[in-house]
Amino acid sequence: MDALSLSLFWLDYAAVAVFAATGALAAARRKHDIITFAFFAAITGVGGGTLRDLLIGAPVFWVHRPGYVVMCVVTALIVWLMGRRGWRFRALLWLDALGLAAYAVVGTAKALNLGVPPLSAIIMGVLTTTFGGIIRDVLAGEPNLLLRREIYVTAALFGASVFTGLKLVGLPFWPAAIVGFGAAFLLRAAAIRFNLALPGFPGERTDLG
Repeated sequence: MDALSLSLFWLDYAAVAVFAATGALAAARRKHDIITFAFFAAITGVGGGTLRDLLIGAPVFWVHRPGYVVMCVVTALIVWLMGRRGWRFRALLWLDALGLAAYAVVGTAKALNLGVPPLSAIIMGVLTTTFGGIIRDVLAGEPNLLLRREIYVTAALFGASVFTGLKLVGLPFWPAAIVGFGAAFLLRAAAIRFNLALPGFPGERTDLG
């Protein structure tokens, strides 16, 4: 395994662990049992990467490397054992922001390494970042992130685009990855801190049903 592949491997593990923690914390909010903790952690941790691999025709990353699922289960167990903490649910937002930034880079980089065109690779980065969270929110009965006006998908798109642009101009992987990660995280962090949102469609809301 070359240095770039090794770097992506460990960055991928870190992103899976962070997203798995957000899944487990979502289960904690609903006071679910340990099995549901593990399920939420796994579906959030590997959901986006699974969709990405299916779309680009790559082997689904966790099928032949079950360590990813083990990582999700261990993360769920850690969250469970930590017990009730007052800061825990606020931490969900910030852990999710870190996972978003990491996955935006990892998903895009994997697609680019497999010869996917830049625009499609950016889309793969966004899907990697968001799909697991969408499933998590649906299962937890939370407002779906795609239906909220807060800046979330935009942050993933921004980070993936910055990373891809820097790679296209010849910047090495790590500098491009760090800048792409920082771009996604800072935009998402600003949205959390200052409650930023994109403007909605003008006019009154109507019920077409």
